[in-house]
Parts: sequence; structure tokens; C-alpha cells
Amino acid sequence: MKHKLVLLDSIALIDASADGQVVVSGSHGGASAAGFVLALQAKPLVVFYNDAGVGKANAGILALEMLGAIGLACATYSHQSACIGNAADGLENGVITHANQAAQTLGIQAGARVKTWVENWAL
Repeated sequence: MKHKLVLLDSIALIDASADGQVVVSGSHGGASAAGFVLALQAKPLVVFYNDAGVGKANAGILALEMLGAIGLACATYSHQSACIGNAADGLENGVITHANQAAQTLGIQAGARVKTWVENWAL
């Protein structure tokens, strides 16, 4: 196994144990959700969020840009493919909708399944 998988129904529960790991969150990918990751001293390898329907002014996916600004890989999966607030559902059924440049460098692409990327590239 290359990386540990961390499932968090709420990104607010993230802590130092996520350092260098693959995080699948059930949370939306908004600014407040990105803030929990930015506040950590150590950073995950990648964080997946629910896109929450993207929303007005891209409010549901702002984490892509915010985490990308520090070179951290971030991607979102469709709110229509997995329930918001359920990380296990995001892992099992999530279909990636957006990926920042750092995530794309890791081979994360829109249209792929979260589970497929995790199984083939990360674990």
C-alpha cells in the first residue's frame, strides 16, 4: 500500500494523521471546507470533496483553487453521484467533476470514478 485512505464524513474532523494520505471527504468543497485543510501543519496527498452542485460563484468547489494555490491536489465528485456528508458513498460511487492542476498531475481526471483512481493509483 502506497498511502492510507482516510474517510471523513466531515472535513472538520481532519487532523495530522492525514499527512501524506488520500482523503475522501463527504463535505462540500467550499472555502470553509478548504480552511480545515489549510490550517493543518502537515498536508494530505490529495483531498476529494463533494461538488455540492458547484453553486453560485463556484462556492461548492472553491477548495480546488485554494488548495491548488499551495500545490495541494484537490478534486471534487458529483453531488448527483454520491450523498453530501457521506465519505464512503463518495469513495464508492463518486464521479469526479473537477480536478486542480496538482490533482491532474496525479492522474485524477473529470469523468473518472473516485474509487477507481484510489484503487489503481493511490493504494
